Amino acid sequence: IAEAEEILKNESIDVMLTDLRLGGENGMDLITRSLARPRPPICILMTAYGSVDVAVEAMKKGAYDYVSKPLHIDELEIVIKRAIRSRAAEVEVAALKSQVSDRYGLENIIGHSAVMKPVFETIRQVAPTRATVLIEGESGTGKELVGRAIHHLSGRPKAKLFTVHCADLSEQLLESELFGHERGAFTGAMERRVGRFEEADGGTLFLDEIGEIDLNTQVKLLRAIGERTIERLGSNKALKVDVRVVAATNRDLREMVRAGTFRDDLFFRLNVVSITMPPLRERKEDIVLLVDAFLREFAEENGKPPMDLTTEAMQWLLAYDWPGNVRELRTVIEHGVVMSNSSKIGLRHLPAFLRDDSLPVLRGGAGKEAAVAPSLIAAEPEDLNLAKMEQRLIRLALARTGEHRTEAAKLLGISRRTMQRKLKEMGMVEP
Repeated sequence: IAEAEEILKNESIDVMLTDLRLGGENGMDLITRSLARPRPPICILMTAYGSVDVAVEAMKKGAYDYVSKPLHIDELEIVIKRAIRSRAAEVEVAALKSQVSDRYGLENIIGHSAVMKPVFETIRQVAPTRATVLIEGESGTGKELVGRAIHHLSGRPKAKLFTVHCADLSEQLLESELFGHERGAFTGAMERRVGRFEEADGGTLFLDEIGEIDLNTQVKLLRAIGERTIERLGSNKALKVDVRVVAATNRDLREMVRAGTFRDDLFFRLNVVSITMPPLRERKEDIVLLVDAFLREFAEENGKPPMDLTTEAMQWLLAYDWPGNVRELRTVIEHGVVMSNSSKIGLRHLPAFLRDDSLPVLRGGAGKEAAVAPSLIAAEPEDLNLAKMEQRLIRLALARTGEHRTEAAKLLGISRRTMQRKLKEMGMVEP
């Protein structure tokens, strides 16, 4: 053990293979001491005493896996390769986490993926101007965060930001919310009310889900943006306002214009500068950064120590397609923080839909199973054809094996030649 500890002290070791019996010493002790090092190796235990109790104790102490003697070289090779892939994944995750402090993001918008860079560049360019901005994207992608960032970088030191969620209000209530009303303007209007346009004078008004407003309100909004004047409901007096409008929608306004449900002149007024927020499935590189930020936020909020995800849990998060985008990821992490009683959040602590036993599986090495991305079972009916599902399985197998085609072929239970042919058919290799 002393010799092994000296090697670990002086060299960087990724995987350590140790026997249970080391002369008069115990391999379990070596595992315990090794895992206490600043950069612990992945530990694999060899034992001729291959009982369940030994395996459980080894795993409890932090061993990655164990193999029974007499050793079978093929089995040992599979276990070591799997351990090396696991170490590579840990290193990648650690590297991504270290980038959180490097200010990837803008005004609480976290990301370093290629698809987010144009978003940041446009925000910085448009923020100091007076231009109206239209933010498009699916629900949960962070459109309101973009609106806040534009306001905060606008350069108006005393400016205020007001938000109106257009989808939450009826036609009459929305008009009153935006433009205000005089006493007696409608049933229940017991006193004068100042609208958001007046309150936001000199600042920014963020209109969320702008595609939900009715045509009558669209006319009044067009005047407010174009002429910078409004009238309270029940009044004919025009009021001048200096308001910068930033709007957001998860609907296709161009299609709505063609359908006659959204005014083209209002669309052109709103769409002076457009920003499209990409869905989370197109920026999965950012998931590790987002997870780290949410972990810190919810651990602090719930009075818990710093927390982290297991490698398995992180792999499932990276495989999932996130139809609810960043908002859904945020909810999942909050659930994990609440449900875990330790500093580690495992798959069992995440919501049930992420660990559904009905998920299809790919059989991996040493008789273990690996879950297929949940997006496979969430596919639309028209996508459920054999060719498409086969392509998804191949891409998943490649991702799980680090693009190692031979290993991916083994995982899928096909020959390397068959894998090569299928990759050619998919256009992933030269014909």
